[in-house]
Amino acid sequence: MTLKIQDTESGEKRVFEPLVPGKVGMYVCGVTPYDRCHLGHARCYVVYDLVYRYLKYIGYDVTYVRNFTDVDDKLIARGAERGMTPMELAQENIDYFYRDMDALNILRPTVEPRVSTSIPQIIALVQRLVDRGIAYPVDGDVYYSIEKFPQYGKLSKRSQDEMMAGASGRVDENQKKRHPMDFAVWKASKPGEPHWTSPWGEGRPGWHIECSAMSMSILGETFDIHGGGRDLVFPHHENEIAQSEGATGKQYVRYFMHNGFVNIDKQKMSKSLGNFFSVEEILDRYEPLVLRWFMMSSTHYKNPINFSTASLNEAAAKVAYFYETLKKAQALIDESSETVAGPLPEQAFIDGFEGKFTEAMDDDFNVVRAIEPLFEAFKILNECAAAKKKKRAMARMVAIEVLGKIKKLDDVYGMFGENPAEYLARHREKAAKRAGVSLDWIQQKIDERLAARDDKNWAKADEIRDELLAKGVVLMDSPSGTDWAVNDVVNEESKEA
Repeated sequence: MTLKIQDTESGEKRVFEPLVPGKVGMYVCGVTPYDRCHLGHARCYVVYDLVYRYLKYIGYDVTYVRNFTDVDDKLIARGAERGMTPMELAQENIDYFYRDMDALNILRPTVEPRVSTSIPQIIALVQRLVDRGIAYPVDGDVYYSIEKFPQYGKLSKRSQDEMMAGASGRVDENQKKRHPMDFAVWKASKPGEPHWTSPWGEGRPGWHIECSAMSMSILGETFDIHGGGRDLVFPHHENEIAQSEGATGKQYVRYFMHNGFVNIDKQKMSKSLGNFFSVEEILDRYEPLVLRWFMMSSTHYKNPINFSTASLNEAAAKVAYFYETLKKAQALIDESSETVAGPLPEQAFIDGFEGKFTEAMDDDFNVVRAIEPLFEAFKILNECAAAKKKKRAMARMVAIEVLGKIKKLDDVYGMFGENPAEYLARHREKAAKRAGVSLDWIQQKIDERLAARDDKNWAKADEIRDELLAKGVVLMDSPSGTDWAVNDVVNEESKEA
């Protein structure tokens, strides 16, 4: 199967044909670092991390560009509130951004330009628009004239009336503009704001012009893939197209990709609704790979994703299961070097694993389908680990083959590179924290129960088991001892009660 991408501009799923064979230029809109990252950022950058990883996996030489908008109205206002310069605030939050994204195992892009270091390119692009009569200066500001670009609205498929309504407060019907939908590509600076010298006076870039300038200066006037959240279709990406194609007369982007919103318990995430979560808050309670798995496995990237505590708890349990299985499978592999002759009993699955994965990913990066073979793979690994003595040599060989496939495809999944014992230890610690208990308390109760069982005090042992269960701690007895896990569903039900 050939890779196909659902292109927002055409509205069709199109065969991917890069501008230069074997090479891909990809740009994704980055953050405005006036605050910490939230779940919407995590959703977006996990999506495009998977796209980036898969393009590399199938052999493309990818130049991935993601910017930082470190010159912006929100940065200026927030910096003033905190007694910091906009650049100081931006750097602080960029450092937090890297901490969060690195934790989620999101690969860093090839190039990460900043608006503050791209001013010459931005001024040159604004000048090009002015020279072509598409932008006009007024009192130190420069505005883009949408009436000079007849295709305006082709990405969002909106009429001018719809765009006016969609722009809401962003439409400023001041007397400087020739049309109320015209937008600033250069702004005259106000006292105390960052500013740069330009042909139109001291000023700074408008919001939209920066991405056009940064993307084209690195990737060329036409490049392959532009990604971002669905909220950027209009006005941001619509304006990028107008600026870029207005300046060059060429197609700006060959494939536009947009990921869906994050909803919290079926409501759009919003600070005003009090359902706004930062990545930092989530990672304080869950392992980062839990959030990555949730973002990967819940739905196709174009759909809205519904975040809830219950769904995150399910993801935590699933990732713990994966790592418990990896731990057991590796122990099986390490226990001997014995081999056996003959075909492997799971050979058909092993041979077809990668094909099922690529078929799904080629269908507009359908990660939800691409992870389906994992469930069978981990089921096989568990069966191998439980194999009886006479079958363990064959089981070991099957485990080696299956684990090899998982590790190969993990170049895209980005899920299974942790040391299993270390991952599970951290998972347990955070699970206990969610239950409101300590690891020491759990162990103390387990020891008390074992002592009660030794004394044949079954009532006391059951009482301790129930006490643990009330906290969501589930005990698992086996010939080798007593293990435990946290049932987060119990925790949530007890909180609601």
